[in-house]
Amino acid sequence: MLYSLSVSNYILIGSLETRFPEGLIIISGETGAGKSILLGALSLVLGAKADASMVGPAGENCIVEAEFGVDDTIRDILAQADLPCDDDRLVLRRTVARSGRSRSFANDEPVSVNVLQELSEHLVDIHSQHQTLRLQDARFRMEALDLRAGCVQLRNDCAQAWNRVLSLRRELAALEERLKDAQDRQDYNQSRWQRLDEAKLIPGELEELESEQKQLAHAEEIKQTLSEADEILSPSADDTPSPTRQIRECARLLEKAGRFVPAMLPLAERLTSARLEMEDIAAEVASAAARIDVSPQRLQQVEDRLSLLYGLFQKYGAATVEELIQERDRLCGLVMDASSLREDVDAARKALEEAEGKHTALCEELYLKRLAGAQPFAQAIEQLLHGLDLDKARFQVVLEDAVPGALGRDAVQFRFSSTGSAPVDVAKAASGGELSRIMLSIKAEMARFQHMPTLVFDEIDSGVSGGTADKMGRLVCEMGRSMQVFAITHLPQVAAKGHAHFLVSKASGSTTVQQLDQDGRVQELARMLSGATITPEAVANARALLKS
Repeated sequence: MLYSLSVSNYILIGSLETRFPEGLIIISGETGAGKSILLGALSLVLGAKADASMVGPAGENCIVEAEFGVDDTIRDILAQADLPCDDDRLVLRRTVARSGRSRSFANDEPVSVNVLQELSEHLVDIHSQHQTLRLQDARFRMEALDLRAGCVQLRNDCAQAWNRVLSLRRELAALEERLKDAQDRQDYNQSRWQRLDEAKLIPGELEELESEQKQLAHAEEIKQTLSEADEILSPSADDTPSPTRQIRECARLLEKAGRFVPAMLPLAERLTSARLEMEDIAAEVASAAARIDVSPQRLQQVEDRLSLLYGLFQKYGAATVEELIQERDRLCGLVMDASSLREDVDAARKALEEAEGKHTALCEELYLKRLAGAQPFAQAIEQLLHGLDLDKARFQVVLEDAVPGALGRDAVQFRFSSTGSAPVDVAKAASGGELSRIMLSIKAEMARFQHMPTLVFDEIDSGVSGGTADKMGRLVCEMGRSMQVFAITHLPQVAAKGHAHFLVSKASGSTTVQQLDQDGRVQELARMLSGATITPEAVANARALLKS
């Protein structure tokens, strides 16, 4: 429930701080006193749109603060928003600067307007003066029926299923677009990939081929040169001593001399090392000469391979074999992606079919629950209307087919007749006073199932008077026994039923609110009965109303 409301510098309200009790709370005052301004301040702190016109003349900003009771639902919302909730009270505050910028707080922690609006859905239901127009709102009609039929959670499940369907449809459309693009480029990518794949590319082969090509191109010259070097190191003629043989003989002579000249022994060892190194060199030169292949066929093969690689470099804009391999792998991925995309599209279609099947099943379940609840709901409203001087009223709740969506596959229509004849669309059959009574009856029935702690009626009794007004007051009073109800009214018959009465008045251009005591209530009811001039008869009538 709403425990208190504090307003500072809001339009015509300079400063106001009021605490509210439980039950039915009447708010009255002369036309133009500021009752709607008070309601606007409450709406602001609950997340309504803010603008600079709300800031009064007494400062650079306006402040509205409201204190509410807390239940488990509110605690869950606060917890999800990481907001503190240490006790059973919630304090909401909204400030609006003259620039039009607003700031919102919950228990002194900054919050977004979206959080305020989410909280307000579980704190206060405000029925404004023109809300009878909501009878023409398809969503409101459905909300009213779903509350009575007990299928709000089922409708939420249906909305989630529908969101899943929409998400999968978008996903499938994106995959199909990618697949179409992949298929359009499939032949092109396939051809480019296949050419690279057939080239059997090997990392580092370009350098090896270029080196081999140089050897093959000068093979005869290289072989002749190495053969001449081999002949010097290892002469083929028996009468020509090899260098290694001569060095061996020289080392022997130095060793012999070393017996008398010790300094010659290290020189002999050095010659021996040189001989061994020269023998290794001679062996390698001979081996290299033997390996030189003078093969025009192999030269042609190498040059053909190099020509292929150079051509691929130019075609694919690459500079190395490694870059060609990267492009080959990329194209392979694109080619494979087309196949993978086909599998993804098939999987997405299957998932969409399952999601649509689930949504269809929920729509059918929702339809059956609504159908079962429509008649009891209509009978309840009809009974309430009979108690509000519409003895012959007939009220029907009709389900019609609609395009499947978040709310199911149904459209809810309200039909009404005040004379007992065949009911027609309520917007075409009801007068202003009848619409007020229909709306009050629907709100009363919704309140039984909505578990809303606070309900605000802003002149829901417009267009009625006399005995009907008295019965409407009794109905509103009955609602106030199980919840906190605010009723802004001009009718004394309704005002007299309140558990507390607040008077909104304007003095020196500023709106004020005060709670009336018993005598004050008598005077205000007398004013509502007789106008500006309060007669003894009006006072007596007011006292009688309060006792009834």
